[in-house]
Amino acid sequence: MQNLKRISLLLPEYLLIVAVVFYWLSASVVLNPVAIALGIILILQIIFKNRIVGTIIPVVLIMACLYMLLALASEVSEFPSFNYEAARLLFVGLAFFLSTMLVSGIMLYKYNRS
Repeated sequence: MQNLKRISLLLPEYLLIVAVVFYWLSASVVLNPVAIALGIILILQIIFKNRIVGTIIPVVLIMACLYMLLALASEVSEFPSFNYEAARLLFVGLAFFLSTMLVSGIMLYKYNRS
């Protein structure tokens, strides 16, 4: 059990890098400055493990995910009927944003535990 807790506290930055790569690939833009900046910040966080930056990153990501969940709800409501495309948009969006919020919460716990 202790080993599982240790592993789960090591993973958040790596999982967030995977989320940034997913975002970068899904945006279909080769030079995406937002994705590049997020990737660099997360890599520097892995190297230096700064406590303040380790608190700011997940808070910003959680707030951005909450905003994007509202945008997702707005986009799904624009469908005339709840069809396959709306269900797919809702499933992928909820899975991506909720998992990012979960990993950000773990990272927030990691850098703020006493």
